[in-house]
Formats: sequence, structure tokens, C-alpha cells
Amino acid sequence: MSQRPLVKAIGVISGTSMDGIDVSIVETDGNTVVRPGPGRTFSYPEDLRKTLQALIAEPARAQSEPLQDLEQAVTDAHIDAIRRFMTETGIPARDVSLIGFHGQTVYHRPEVRYTRQLGLGERVASALGIDTVYRFRHADVASGGEGAPFVPLYHRALASKLAQPVMILNLGGVGNVTYIDGDTVIAFDTGPASALLDDFVLRRRGLSFDENGQLAASGKADATLVAEFMSNPFFDRPAPKSLDRQDFHARAKGVEALSDADGAATLAEFTIQSVIASLRHVPRAPQRWLVTGGGRRNAHFMKRLHEELMVAVDPVEAVGWDGDFLEAQAFGYLAVRSTLGLPLSLPTTTGVPHPMPGGELHRAA
Repeated sequence: MSQRPLVKAIGVISGTSMDGIDVSIVETDGNTVVRPGPGRTFSYPEDLRKTLQALIAEPARAQSEPLQDLEQAVTDAHIDAIRRFMTETGIPARDVSLIGFHGQTVYHRPEVRYTRQLGLGERVASALGIDTVYRFRHADVASGGEGAPFVPLYHRALASKLAQPVMILNLGGVGNVTYIDGDTVIAFDTGPASALLDDFVLRRRGLSFDENGQLAASGKADATLVAEFMSNPFFDRPAPKSLDRQDFHARAKGVEALSDADGAATLAEFTIQSVIASLRHVPRAPQRWLVTGGGRRNAHFMKRLHEELMVAVDPVEAVGWDGDFLEAQAFGYLAVRSTLGLPLSLPTTTGVPHPMPGGELHRAA
């Protein structure tokens, strides 16, 4: 039985796809007790989203420019999202003890011990009058960790009563997995998930994503290209390991010669094969896969995964989780852990030398 008091914490994050700012709330002891609350997604102002996308496409700028105005704008968009969330859900500020503010990742290069998330924790705490934890990944990366994925300990808390081993697969812009078997938690990025396909469909069709995987399902994957993509040494690298959203873009240019449908099918199959390759890095084949992220709504992805893995592959909603807000909830949960001095990452999740606390707390003025 948990002896720690329960804390209500709001978590807020915008992922690499930048399709919106996710806000949710959890009540937790920072350990095994987790009571997730409602969540909402709020769009970035369109001009801000375009500015961020342009920045991410220029890594040298994202790494070294001061970007003060942009960082302030990103922070203010998150503050606005949190305010709207509390208004829409009827949660008063006095009921919230903590905010876990992830910020917007614009550059992530753990091999040079550098990660950059735009966002000013002090500004959030001051504007909302709620203590705020931010800079979650910095201690991990500074100590030689990959700095991602960062949700596994939240997955472990949620999955404590499920049959194990279980694999949680997050199909966002980049794919990542959390393998949970009792005290064993292994996590790593698997490869591209929706990022390559989304960018391809945008270029070819002017659509932001391949709805339900229909375009990919209508084409034929180029097996030679898929095999070429899968020959990348990343897939044999031992876990833990992480990727940037852009890491495979240059290598995926081979699909440009294909039709829209075949190009989409080839990129989708690359995603599927990269997920299957994750089994090289876990001790036992999981009995079940639970899929979160936008990719769980892609019927083509889900069908192909089930065909290849030959065990249950279900959206996380099948066990009562809310796949739209797991990451936002996780940063609320991690904010509580941060204030307790508990680890946010482990050697088996990010490659840190020892279980690593992290986050920086700004008190409300």
C-alpha cells in the first residue's frame, strides 16, 4: 500500500509531429498509484507551427540560435492550452499542485550530450500560479543517456496489473517501445513511425496524413527498398537507443521514384519491419502488444503488425488507457517523481549509467 500522499499534476507536451499541445491531469503518488483524468489537445497557432517546422528542418539553427522570441511564443501557447484545459474541464488552479511542462523538442543529439526543448518553466509557473517542473531530459542526456523515450516508468505504473511480458508500442512521428516484465523495463526507439509517411503524403497529396492507411493499403511495397532501409546499422544497435524525427529522411529518398500508393506502402512497410526488429532486443517475446500514438488509428499498420507478430495487437484503449494523452499524463507523473527525487529514467530505458532523477522545479511566485 502506498504511504505517499496523492498529488494532482497537469502534464503538457507537444510531440515531434507538432499536431497540437496535449494537456492532461493525473493524481499519483509518483510510484505505482496512478489515476488518470481527462485530456484535451489544442492546436498551435498556425504561424507558430510553420515557424517550428521550418526551424526543425534546419538543425544548425535549432541547435545554436538563441530563439528567445520563439521560445516565449511556444511557452505562451502552452500556458494558453493549460488555461483552456482547466476552463473546459472545470478544474480550478487551487486543485492542481504541479505542472509537468515538457516543452517543444527542436533538436535532440544525445551522442553529443545535447538536447533542446523550447519552453520557459519559470514563465509557466509565474503565469499560472502553479509550481512547474521542466527540463526533464537534460540530466539524462548530460550524463550520457539517450534522453528518450521518457514515458516507460509511467507505462510500468499503468501496466502493473496486466499479464506480462507486455510491449507498449508508441507510433508517433518516431516509433518507440516499452517492454515490461515484472521489474524489467526496457525501452528504445524502433525507427520511423508516421513521420516519413506523413511527410510523403503531404508532398504528394497535400494531406497531413494517410487516413486509416488507405493510400498505403492500396499500393505495393517495394521489398528491395524496404530491405535497403532495414540494412541501416541502427536496427542492430543494442537498446536503449533513440532517434531524431529527421534521421531517416535522407535515406528514404528512394521512394520518390514510386507512385503515390507504392511510395506510401513502402514507407508503411518500413515502419512495420522496424517494429518487428525491436524483438531482437528484448528477452522474451511479449504475449501482447498495446499500441498508442496516432498510428494506432491506422488500420493498415494494425493489420500488418498483427499479421507479422501473430499475437494480440490492440490499441491501448483495450485496457482502459487513453492513447491520446498517455504522454501528457506521463509528464504530470514524472513531475511528481521529480519533486520526490525519484528516477525518471533507467539504464535500460535511456542508457544512463544509473537510475537518473531529473527535471527542474520553478515555484509559483
